[in-house]
Amino acid sequence: MLDVKFIRDNKDFVKERLAIKNFKEIAIVDEIIKLDDDSKIIKRKIEDAQMQVNANSAQIPALIKEGKKDEADVLREKVIALKSVINNAKPELETLEKLLRDQLLKLPNLPSIKVPAGKTPEDNIIVREGGTKPTLPANAVPHWDLAKKYNLIDFELGNKITGSGFPVYINKGAKLQRSLIQYFLDFNTAAGFIEYQPPLMVNENSAFGTGQLPDKEGQMYFANADNFYLIPTSEVPLTNIYRDEIVKENELPIKMTAYTPCFRREAGSYGKDVRGLNRLHQFDKVEIVQLVHPEKSYDVLEEMVLHVEKLLQSLMLPYRILKLCGGDMGFTSALTYDFEVYSAAQQKWLEVSSVSNFEAYQTNRMKIRFKDINNKTQLVHSLNGSSLALPRIVACLLENNQTENEILLPEVLHNYFGNKTIS
Repeated sequence: MLDVKFIRDNKDFVKERLAIKNFKEIAIVDEIIKLDDDSKIIKRKIEDAQMQVNANSAQIPALIKEGKKDEADVLREKVIALKSVINNAKPELETLEKLLRDQLLKLPNLPSIKVPAGKTPEDNIIVREGGTKPTLPANAVPHWDLAKKYNLIDFELGNKITGSGFPVYINKGAKLQRSLIQYFLDFNTAAGFIEYQPPLMVNENSAFGTGQLPDKEGQMYFANADNFYLIPTSEVPLTNIYRDEIVKENELPIKMTAYTPCFRREAGSYGKDVRGLNRLHQFDKVEIVQLVHPEKSYDVLEEMVLHVEKLLQSLMLPYRILKLCGGDMGFTSALTYDFEVYSAAQQKWLEVSSVSNFEAYQTNRMKIRFKDINNKTQLVHSLNGSSLALPRIVACLLENNQTENEILLPEVLHNYFGNKTIS
């Protein structure tokens, strides 16, 4: 959530950055400033009245002691009238503050000055590419056919048990999932990330803290009896570990990683782009999250990008890194890099990771702070990234490494999987 004072002091800059993000309701900026002005007027009215109540109330005992009952009664009437002013003003202030908060929540995070202008994914900038696109055999097939051929994943069984987008992994398919998860966690913990196993459901405050509410409630599954949300990513519970906390400056950066299933409704998704593992309602993902000093967050962002890049390189997958344009960024992000791997059988790029810097947008909602060397309290910056999401990684591993009679696995998975191939 953006800070009102920052908006007031940088109104034109805020409007310019919101335009880069293709935010249409720019007038909200002026409405926020007007609501803040009105709130301050009411606050001063209440504060002035309260000061007079205190001053008059302090005089009453002395007047009574001096026998000046009439003068004391006059002051009592003034106090009663002033308290009435306060009581009448408080609901007005509460209404204004709610309106102000509601308007603030409509504003997305401001894109960094490093974010390129643009409206659609076609405007994203390719930062770099790596790996080699494979040459597949003539009889190569997409991963959904390979999954059936080698009895790895049963999409129809998942549809029977739950519904579309909930696959069942079987035998070596389940083992491949487990191998990737363990490898990703080991890769992250070797880089200094502390592993957590968080809850798979969160309360409303947690979903609000990371920006899923009120922006993305339609994308989450909701357990209405308990008012819990199934997590769309472990970013949500991980970042909320430090909600309402003041950490020590020497504890930064705080580096966390977790494996969890993730749940997304993906309402409106249909067609060939969601076939097989391309888009699921439940999927496995290993996440990395960092809470860092605000002066270091963009350096840390680049470090996280390199971390995910090395992970993809170890899997021997062709990949590319994109810097997202303003119009393709998420609501809470200040700068996002997307990673895509090339699906040789489908002949298209598939997104497998997003690495983002949220600056203080999330931590302002969650009040995650630290005290600097001057004992001044500041908000930390939060960052997160997929390291990695499994479905499309599995799709590309299967498709890109298929031969006539088996599927070759990258060397880093041999010990985890217990074999070099799937046959």
